[in-house]
Amino acid sequence: MRTVVFDLDGTLADTAGDLIASANAALAELGHPPQLVMGADDATAFAGGRAMLRLAASRMGIDDAEGLADAGYQPLLEAYGRDIDLHTTLYDGAVAAVDRLRARGDATGICTNKPEGLAVELIERLGLTERFPALIGADTLETRKPDAAPLVETISRLGGNRGMAVLIGDTITDRKTALAAGIPCILVTFGPTGRAVADLNPEGLLEHYDDLERIIDQVLA
Repeated sequence: MRTVVFDLDGTLADTAGDLIASANAALAELGHPPQLVMGADDATAFAGGRAMLRLAASRMGIDDAEGLADAGYQPLLEAYGRDIDLHTTLYDGAVAAVDRLRARGDATGICTNKPEGLAVELIERLGLTERFPALIGADTLETRKPDAAPLVETISRLGGNRGMAVLIGDTITDRKTALAAGIPCILVTFGPTGRAVADLNPEGLLEHYDDLERIIDQVLA
């Protein structure tokens, strides 16, 4: 049985708009003007809430970026939880590709650095819950990606083995996670960094979800 594990943000769904809105909401709660721009700062959004707040600190000339990140992180999570799917969209062909994988007998799961509760809420709102019987988030275990443990645990919960598993992702974090776990990685090229992910030397590149099965079969051949 092939086991296909997906990252969530920037891989299955374009969540950048809602992430950026939540960062700006957190800044407003702290008395600061908005600093993150949808479209321009998507790559930072996919790096996580703290990364967005650090960028905001830099733009405002605040030396204590970690202090701002600490102060703003919980308000950011709360804002994101309230409006988690206002702007979020699934990438073209993603759902159909997952359905094809499951129809041919592949197991599918999610390994994300989004907090588990928020990840579960998002995939429920997107109508994906039944397609991903295993989901590991940033706080499910004691470690998060790029540590191998979350990915290995996702594979285990799906009843798979690393010899027939692959990680679909979009960033260097996913690449490092796959390397740590000793499994191949396919990186999507439709994220904010485009084909620059090729520089990470993944085992496969995915231009569109229509090609997913073919690339998985090549990688796991």
